[in-house]
Amino acid sequence: MFRTLSILSIACIAVSSAYAATDPFVGDWKLNPARSKLSDQMKVNCVESNKCIFNLGPVPETIILDGTDQPGEFGTTLAVAVEAPDRWKVSRKKDGRLLITATWSLSSDGNTLTDDFTSIRSDGTTNNIKYTYKRSAPGSGFTATWIGTPQAMTSSAVLQIHPYEDDGLTFSDSRGQDTNNIKFDGKDYPVKGIPGEDTRAYKRIDDFTYDFVSKKAGKVTTTSHMVISRDGKTRTFTTTGTDGEGHKVNNTSVYEKQ
Repeated sequence: MFRTLSILSIACIAVSSAYAATDPFVGDWKLNPARSKLSDQMKVNCVESNKCIFNLGPVPETIILDGTDQPGEFGTTLAVAVEAPDRWKVSRKKDGRLLITATWSLSSDGNTLTDDFTSIRSDGTTNNIKYTYKRSAPGSGFTATWIGTPQAMTSSAVLQIHPYEDDGLTFSDSRGQDTNNIKFDGKDYPVKGIPGEDTRAYKRIDDFTYDFVSKKAGKVTTTSHMVISRDGKTRTFTTTGTDGEGHKVNNTSVYEKQ
């Protein structure tokens, strides 16, 4: 449920000062949702009429469907309210701050779940994604393993990238929020602003390419690859593995230089 499409989760980079002034990664970059391809998986098992087990991450969360904030994974709270038999309202908080809201709606035949999902950044700005999930096996109600893809995304986020010290970069959003400094020395560095990730380690392949490895509790979760087009106008980011929620990941995100 941490599908935040955070800029920080797909764009951390670093370079050496020798070519920082002309490094193709330096600049302002904005996500192009129409050119990006993302996927998601979640599992719901309703064990009672008003209680369900949610596998939205590596730790199952047992939640009573009364709309109250209840203990969830990674120190968050999860709340699920039944607005109608075919519609649930879902929200997650961290230290009282709202991280996500979502409305889940079932189709009339019960085989499709639509998720109107909004993530809230620390500065109050938002990303919205509308997912369409398909039931992976016959069943009824919300109980199922759901496989989904986004049908529409909106994002106003702009990532700003600047040189950092001798061999790195500083990156932050356009409002100066969630700033991080990254180096290409292969060491694990703490990640800020990305629930479900503890560290990342970066490796520069060439002027236009870098890789990084994300970890949670010392265990590799995803490997990622970023390539700048030779005209310097597009960044294509691919990531595979298992994300901080425990879901299989095979995603592509495309950013355009501003």
